[in-house]
Amino acid sequence: MAKKKAAEPDESRLKKKIAAKLAGHSNPEGDAAMRALRKRLKREQRRRRALALRKKHAGGSKPADAAAPAAG
Repeated sequence: MAKKKAAEPDESRLKKKIAAKLAGHSNPEGDAAMRALRKRLKREQRRRRALALRKKHAGGSKPADAAAPAAG
């Protein structure tokens, strides 16, 4: 059986958590939990960007002739 996909992506969940914690916070810089959330968010963003880059490289490049249809 395949794993079930999360209803909401991790990245958006983390953004919501950070925004909620930031709303009622006097000193967000000194909060260890806040720092951990930010680190997790950055890690997810890195993963997403790396995956997009891998897919782009795996797609290869198409010649210019094939990209433009012949006029006529």
